[in-house]
Amino acid sequence: METIKINAEERAERAKGYFNKGYNCAQSVALAFADITSLDEEMVAKITASFGGGMGRLREVCGAVSGMAFLASFISPCPGADNAEAKKANYALVQEFAEQFRQQNGNIVCRSLLGLDCPKDEPTPSPRTAEYYKKRPCSEYVYDAALIVGNYLANRG
Repeated sequence: METIKINAEERAERAKGYFNKGYNCAQSVALAFADITSLDEEMVAKITASFGGGMGRLREVCGAVSGMAFLASFISPCPGADNAEAKKANYALVQEFAEQFRQQNGNIVCRSLLGLDCPKDEPTPSPRTAEYYKKRPCSEYVYDAALIVGNYLANRG
């Protein structure tokens, strides 16, 4: 991966902007860093589309956390099946990102973050209305996730 100067707060705001345009939480985090991948924005959006709503609105791992995991694949790649050290480094980064998110937000599970008691949700996405944005903290989770990744990239050397 080539070296790119990262402004973590700008990337976090960018991620929040994607979410406010209607992208899901995973897409928003991933799209804010599309330039660190070898993919164009359309492909990043396609690949991460299923991870919104805690994976297809199953309300499991928060999509913002899944977006961080997606990015960890480019930050700490493990392209080969038999490279245990690369796999370990990738998993360690995913765990580091998830733990930071958990420390900031109390959980990494979508339904817990949103205070839902359902095991899953219907597949129809919620309409993005002013009321939706008022009652859902998702844009803040997207911001936090992108800030975690941005700070990591800005501070590694």
